[in-house]
Amino acid sequence: MKVRYPAMDFARIRPHWAPHIEFVQRANASSTIPSHVEPYLVKVMLKAKAELDPSETALHEDLAVFIKQEAQHCKQHNAFNERLRVSGYPELARYEERLAADLARFLETKSLKFNLAYSDGFEAMGALGATMWFDVYNKYLEGADQEAVDLWRWHMAEEYEHREVAFKIYQKLYGKNDLFNGWLYRVYGFLFAVVHLMGYGKRVGKYLLETDRERMTQQERAASLAREKEFAKTTGKRAIPELLKVLSPFYNPAKTKAPEGVGPYLTQYETEGA
Repeated sequence: MKVRYPAMDFARIRPHWAPHIEFVQRANASSTIPSHVEPYLVKVMLKAKAELDPSETALHEDLAVFIKQEAQHCKQHNAFNERLRVSGYPELARYEERLAADLARFLETKSLKFNLAYSDGFEAMGALGATMWFDVYNKYLEGADQEAVDLWRWHMAEEYEHREVAFKIYQKLYGKNDLFNGWLYRVYGFLFAVVHLMGYGKRVGKYLLETDRERMTQQERAASLAREKEFAKTTGKRAIPELLKVLSPFYNPAKTKAPEGVGPYLTQYETEGA
């Protein structure tokens, strides 16, 4: 694991940064999540760090890198999202405010165990994201603006790279060979995160596409709906089986297969901004 500081410039990014706008708007919706979830993750991990035995040197070191990586993810997505926020989607801020309020409430009212289980659930989805962006989405990226592709592939590659950290910390603090905490409660946190964040992404994606479709002809809307349906089918076919693996009591993110090209892809960012 390494902290990277990519020099990305989104000044010219377009809301429709690839020809397949149904894919793009689902990605744009998802891009608003790191603006709020990544700072939340940092706060959760700092709380966990205080509970983690100082003798767990390697885990403390991984946690330090994890926190710095997540801070960079938030910074870069914020810069990208600013272009989206000023591009004709006035209600977007309302959705983001609700997500931010939810996460603040979790920190204030729920246990560290819950927040770690939720965080681990988010990280499991992040590892899946690497698979999607490197192995599945290639046909949707033809003709795409490279800045957007680089943002997502860099981010998702690092999500794969640090996929074990939240899981290890949760298991160290709460698993302890306990069936309920080590498996069932972890699964509860994962399912909660899936419903919460995928539900948010779906609602925001729907809003973005509905806004776009207001400017379409009837024929264009029909074509857009058909593309959206095809995209959902394609992604679900790959994503659902991968997500189901997280439910297993034998799940271990260390065993998750690396998407092709993840390692070499990250090397280009290891000196930028250093």
